[in-house]
Amino acid sequence: MGSFQIEGGRKLKGELTPQGAKNEALQILCATLLTPEKVEIENLPDIVDVNKLIDLLSSLGVRIQKKGPGHFIFQADEIDLNYLSSEEFRTKGSSLRGSIMIVGPLLARFGKGFIPKPGGDKIGRRRLDTHFIGFEKLGAQFSFDAKSHFYKAKAKKLKGTYMLLDEASVTGTANILMAAVLAEGTTTIYNAACEPYIQQLCRMLNSMGAKISGVGSNLLKIKGVDALGGCYHRILPDMIEVGSFIGLAAMTQSDITLKGVGYEHLGMIPDVFRRLGIKMELKGDDLHIPEQEVYEIESFIDGSIMTIADAPWPGFTPDLLSIVLVVATQAKGSVLIHQKMFESRLFFVDKLIDMGAQIILCDPHRATVIGHGRENRLRGIQMTSPDIRAGVSLLIAALSAEGTSVIRNIEQIDRGYQYIDQRLNAIGAKIVRSSS
Repeated sequence: MGSFQIEGGRKLKGELTPQGAKNEALQILCATLLTPEKVEIENLPDIVDVNKLIDLLSSLGVRIQKKGPGHFIFQADEIDLNYLSSEEFRTKGSSLRGSIMIVGPLLARFGKGFIPKPGGDKIGRRRLDTHFIGFEKLGAQFSFDAKSHFYKAKAKKLKGTYMLLDEASVTGTANILMAAVLAEGTTTIYNAACEPYIQQLCRMLNSMGAKISGVGSNLLKIKGVDALGGCYHRILPDMIEVGSFIGLAAMTQSDITLKGVGYEHLGMIPDVFRRLGIKMELKGDDLHIPEQEVYEIESFIDGSIMTIADAPWPGFTPDLLSIVLVVATQAKGSVLIHQKMFESRLFFVDKLIDMGAQIILCDPHRATVIGHGRENRLRGIQMTSPDIRAGVSLLIAALSAEGTSVIRNIEQIDRGYQYIDQRLNAIGAKIVRSSS
């Protein structure tokens, strides 16, 4: 188990370039299975989860050529379907939640898709019903082996249909969408997720010859085609990393410019941080966060306490609520954080309380943060990262704290953030990585 030793209280200054979007990358990589032709992808982040999925695709028989950092060509013209029954596939597939999205493409192109129960963050229940109900509506037969924990879907030929998703699941929408593009007839998906990741996937599939309309809305219509071709696709900047760096700048009283943030795809993210009192300036597509002594949380018009809650797009992403919570500890004022979508994501606040933060954990979904405008600085402690986003939140807290902190289980952070210690050290942080 690796660890970071962080010297807190250092102001940072310089430029950071956001990595490619992790959540988009996982979808785009799975989509390469839909065609035997070459698919060229740029701006892939060099992170654990993406590299695991690339390795899984390679084991399936996808030919992979690396042209440069984050730049790959994939060709799925010789897929080994027997690999789906192997013990190695069980091990690799179960280590990564994003692996679930290979099922839709495999089902559409080859008539069957298997996946062991996938892993990922331990942030509460993350059911897969939406995926397989969608496949069944397209005509697939679904089975789950409770003993081996294998999900299986088979179909001779998928047929288009109308469906109303029971939840606007991002990965569920992506999986069903990738199955529907090769189905016979027209598929209508209502209550579809419409995050930028899904919009990007739709644009990529259309460039491959798919016929998808309604992109950017929660009503997608897909006219099935017989086959898809190759394409070129560039992944967006990671909006979660952009939000993380906005919070980092505020907490550490740093002057940071984020280069090429893809501002039009950030949705509510900048406005939510502005509600915490954080100043920022857009220059072209670069976002400048100036050094601030104090930032003050707004209240609602009637004077009631500010509430920040997550919601499906275009609402505020749940992946940044951990960051917002940490940033609020050093703000002036109070805020209620309401994590609606996952019931275990706020349990890391005990570590912040140990650091001196004033937080009331109301229940698994709500926490009230009482900020004192830096009058009570956080103090360095030893802690363990429970998941990707909480891990980076704790790293930001440690960078702003007095004294030295140690964060263990940094493999969780590496799953989602590319060379985070090197990039922050380059602008003035002091983070030492150790491996046990």
